[in-house]
Parts: sequence; C-alpha cells; structure tokens
Amino acid sequence: MPQIRRLPENLVNRIAAGEVVERPSSALKELVENAIDAGASRIAVKLVEGGLTSLEVTDDGCGMSPDDMALALERHATSKLPDEAIEQVATLGFRGEALPSIASVARFTIESRPHGAAQGWKRVVDHGELVAEGPAALPPGTRVRVENLFGKIPARRKFLRTSRSEYAACKDVVLRLAMARPDVAITLDHGERRIFGLQGGEGLANRVAQLIARELKDNGVVLDMERGAMRLTGIAGLPTYNRGVADHQYLFVNGRPVKDRLLTGAVRGAYADMLARDRHAVLALFLELPCEDVDVNVHPAKTEVRFRDAQGVRGFIVSGLRQALATGDKRSAQTPDAGAMSRWQQEPVREEAAPALRSIFEGRDWSAPSPRVAEANAAWRGVEADVMAQPRGRAEEAAPVAEEAQDYPLGIARGQVANTYIVAEAKDGLVLVDQHAAHERLVLERLRAAGAEEAVARSQALLIPEVVELDETSCDRLEEAASKLAEHGLAIERFGPSAMLVRSLPHAIAKTDPEKLLRDIDDDLALNGEALLLGEKLDLVLATMACHGSVRAGRVLRVDEMNALLREMERTPRSGQCNHGRPTWVKLSMEDVEKLFGRH
Repeated sequence: MPQIRRLPENLVNRIAAGEVVERPSSALKELVENAIDAGASRIAVKLVEGGLTSLEVTDDGCGMSPDDMALALERHATSKLPDEAIEQVATLGFRGEALPSIASVARFTIESRPHGAAQGWKRVVDHGELVAEGPAALPPGTRVRVENLFGKIPARRKFLRTSRSEYAACKDVVLRLAMARPDVAITLDHGERRIFGLQGGEGLANRVAQLIARELKDNGVVLDMERGAMRLTGIAGLPTYNRGVADHQYLFVNGRPVKDRLLTGAVRGAYADMLARDRHAVLALFLELPCEDVDVNVHPAKTEVRFRDAQGVRGFIVSGLRQALATGDKRSAQTPDAGAMSRWQQEPVREEAAPALRSIFEGRDWSAPSPRVAEANAAWRGVEADVMAQPRGRAEEAAPVAEEAQDYPLGIARGQVANTYIVAEAKDGLVLVDQHAAHERLVLERLRAAGAEEAVARSQALLIPEVVELDETSCDRLEEAASKLAEHGLAIERFGPSAMLVRSLPHAIAKTDPEKLLRDIDDDLALNGEALLLGEKLDLVLATMACHGSVRAGRVLRVDEMNALLREMERTPRSGQCNHGRPTWVKLSMEDVEKLFGRH
C-alpha cells in the first residue's frame, strides 16, 4: 500500500508553478500585477525572444527591505491580505504564490530599494536554490528579472511555443493591464525595439483607443453609467465597426482583466440584433462593484470570476450597452475606407489629343501636356464611350428647404446614384445612403414598435408534445432557463431525469425540429451561460420580414421621398447599421473632398 508523505518544499513550489506559470506571459502577468499593487506610477517591461530568454519588469513602487524580500520568496507570504477577509481583497494579487513559483522554475533575480533607504538589496534564486544576495544599486522601487524559464525542466520547456507566439502572449498581457490603469505610465520593449510607450494620466478613452485602434475613438461611444452599487465605464465600438473574431473585446472587473463567459454572453446579447453571427463587437468594458459581490478566488491565474448576482450583472451590462449605443447608433463607422479612397483618381491624360477633340478645334495645337498626376496603371481608352454612355446617376431640382435644414445630421437629398444610393449634402460633407439597407432597419424598428416581436414569439402548441432525450446536465440547464425560454414562446418542462418535454414552439419557427432546437439551445447555455440562440432565431425572422418589406435597390425615388427617408433615419434608433451590422450611410467630409481635388 503506497505511503502518504509530506512533499518537499521545492517539489511543492514546482507543482504550484504548474498552476501559476504556464509560459512566459504567465510570469509576466504576475510581475506587472505586483508592480501595480506596489503603487508604481511608472513600469518598464523588457523582453528578449518573447520572454523565452529573459523578461524584466522595473517599477518605481514602494520597494522592499531585505527581510521583506526574503519573506516574499516563501510560499503564501503576502502583504495584500492584512486580515483574513479574503472576500474584501482589492489588489490584483493576493495568493502569495507567484514569486516562489516563478523562482522554482527559472533563474530569478530580484532587486529592491524602499523609498528613503540608503541602498537596495538583491537576491538571486536559480530554480529554487538561493545562489547570491547582497547590496544593489538602483533607484527606489523594484526590478525583477526572469531568465531561462524551465531551463532545468526540459519536459516543461519543450511545450513552450516559438518566440513569436510567446511575444504575442506577453504583449497581450501588458496591453490588458495597461488598459486597466491609464494612470500608470507603461513601456514595453522587445529586444532593441520599443513596442509602445504610454504616458500616465491619460483618459480612459484615449488609453483604450491608443492600444486597440486609434479609429475606435471616432467609431465608438463612451459608457459611464451606474445602477445601485455597480458602475460600468469604457468605450464600445459602433455595430458597423466590427471584427471577424472576438479577440478585440477587453473585459475588466474591479480593474482586473478577466475572460468570463457571462460577460462575453452579455456583450453578444447587447449587440444581438445589430451584428451578423460571424461578426464581433470591438470594445473595452470596465465593471466596478463591491468586492463582496464578486469572487476572484476561483482560478489560480485569477482570470475568472463569479458574481453573487450573475443575472443582475448581465442585465446591467446589456441595458447599459444598448442605452449607450442608442445615443450613438444613428451614426455609422465614420472613417472612409482607405481602399475606397485610394481608388479615386484624377482623369487620365494621353499623349495625343483624341480625334474627336481635334475635329472641333482644327488648326490649333491641342496635344496634351506631359502627364503629371495620372496614375501609372490608368490607360486612356478614348472619350467616345465615356461621352456617349448613359449616366448612372440622377438629380432633380430640390424643393425649397427651410433654413433649419442645415442642421440635419444627414443633410438634404440632392440626387440618386444607380437607383440605389442617395446622395445628400450635409453642413460638413457629402453623405451617401444605401436606400435598401437604411429602409430595412427602419422597417424592422417599426415592426418592433407595432408589437411584431411578440407576434413572432407567440406560442404554438404541439398537437402531441414531443419528448427529447438529453443527458442530465443538459436537462438541468434547460430546466433552469425554462422561464426565460417561455418568454420567446418555447414551452418546455422536465420529463424524468434525462428528458425534456416540448409542449409548444414559437409561432415563427413552428416547423423546426424540437430536438435539434433544444440541443442547440443547450450548447448555447453551456458556452455563454445564457440562451441567446432562440432570440437570435426570432430576430432573424423579423429581419427577413423587414427585408421583404423595404425599398429595394434599383427603385427610383423622388427627392421628397429621399428626404423623408433621411429624416426618419435621424429619428430611428440603430439606423446607422442594417440588420446585418453593415453601415447604412457613410460620410465624406469636405476635407476629404478637397483632398481628392488637390485643394488641401
């Protein structure tokens, strides 16, 4: 019979390191969090080969005395829990495992000097063994260097990825922590190259836009709202400013970067009827709530959290995002597409004047000057086809417009191009509107206002209730969500330990397979913690109704019809994007127009 024994300290540290230190980015996260918790106002991060060779974090925080430094390298020793109230923890770190765990699997050098001390102190630990210590010369603060990670543990070393992959993971860690603390100046160097240098004291919106994408500031809405003891701040991209992956969604709880399925599900629910399923919002959300209402001690790396009132938090985020987007959702992504702008070109010039021009002006030298601004790949194909071609645009004399019309955000209609796009003149530029996409959104909002959403979700009872067999865990999830599903017209109830009874389906999807529907909803519950799929299916029905009831591309509109469409767009929520997340209108500012003609 195997004997139970107490494990030696170095083996305990290596086991703990397996939970805390998976790769260089894991160690880097712990060190930067320690610097922030130490009250640093400046943090410098240096990487060599993505952290595989070495990584270094220097801060100007409070520093440590030699005795504190020795204690910090022991397991479960920390200054961040002054008492036993772990539920009140407000710092990023609190376990007291990070430093000894890292020191047990790498060559670990720590130097620190408290403010007011005459000199600093240094300790070097190589894979769990103290190899050197003594005085050190450095300014007040702390410097930690980690070298040769897993160097003496080849079984772990071989699972590390390439330096490029490890660098990308390290950069993401620093980026998220820098986003959470715009008051701290942070620099990141990789080898001899400066990746970014951020000044402290920047506003939240500026810091986020600087780290995610500069155009986010112009294509997003700022959030700042409260409900009870909860507060939600950040910046959320317009639905038309989206990405193909969800990697650009940054979520924080009490300043801690997290990857939480409840929060990601809430984001998806807020954008549900504004984005196609394969597109994802770009945003950074910062949720603040009392420490006792959130449990951060559920994962060794502290990247997951649990909420005391999960549904309350989700409802707050969904309503907060929708409310913020309702103030900016009449906008579309404002920046003109660079590819589209590059295709504007000056009229090409040919070496010899066209015969049609020579016949008009006989006897004079009308040879063309040497080309100056012609595009290299533009070839002159003769003027006849261009002159004789049928125009694709149409303009009418506009009816007299009141003086206050200059204040209309979408301007006054001036014509129609290709019987599909409305051309409008605004006070500050030129507006192009996709008449079908715009009217599709307007019809959808009208259907909702008229109660069509409830009609689509109206329940249709099955003549013979259908029994769907699932595993017990799936049945538990579905039973818990039954009341929410009933709001959408899906009536289900438990039918034994491992089966659900479907009594009715939503009227709009009454012909769907109940078993397939329940399995899809269960997968959605398991992934997002919320049954978003059914609502999305019903939204799709509404969107299809709106599509068939809207103005089609190719229909000729009168000027008064165009202006009526523009005015309704200005009044209607979410009119800046169609039901699939594409923009309904774009604006070319006067500055952009002047650039096209070389006037700027």
